[in-house]
Amino acid sequence: MIDLQLLTYLEEFISAERKERFLEVLEERTKFITVAIEDVFQLHNTSAVIRSCEAFGIQNAHVIENRFDARLDKNIAMGAQQWVDVRRHEDTKSCISHLRDEGYSIIATTPHDNSCLLKDFKIKEKIALFFGTEKEGLSTDVLQEADGLLKIPMVGFTESLNISVSAAIILQHLTGKLKQQDLPWQLSDSEKSDKRLAWTKKSIKSIDDILSRFYG
Repeated sequence: MIDLQLLTYLEEFISAERKERFLEVLEERTKFITVAIEDVFQLHNTSAVIRSCEAFGIQNAHVIENRFDARLDKNIAMGAQQWVDVRRHEDTKSCISHLRDEGYSIIATTPHDNSCLLKDFKIKEKIALFFGTEKEGLSTDVLQEADGLLKIPMVGFTESLNISVSAAIILQHLTGKLKQQDLPWQLSDSEKSDKRLAWTKKSIKSIDDILSRFYG
């Protein structure tokens, strides 16, 4: 439960336009779809996926860093990491376990022949889209645990796309499809208020001094 008095107080320090923009963006935000990025070596690819999450209204993203260090490049994410909640996991199994506990079905994005084509994929419940490494794709841990496989149809000689391109195409398609269905895809009122407070704090340069005055 957030402090609504604090939110009202802090919103005095941002413009009316920015406050309204927060409200508009939050109406399009969803946790019904989330993304998990598994051991991506090229840091700009992880950052670009986070940017696509933000652009298409995905509020939560998960980064698995089993083999490589932190893969988030602020320059390429272009500030998107401020608006998307990124959770880091040390290994794939713990990430899958966490997502299942949150009620997500695990969907592996892979060009395998038995994968469902993107245009035919049906959203019936909360889904976590897993994207793998550039060369090796997703691990066997994901493929064995997946509730479904998904691929982008292609008609050229190229067998796979860059992970950031794949994520953008899939997220654009599925978020559009999701919003046409009668599913509880939007954030709850309390979740919206929580994000409003968090985003407002991030928008105020002297936030520590202002908080001190509020609580003092």
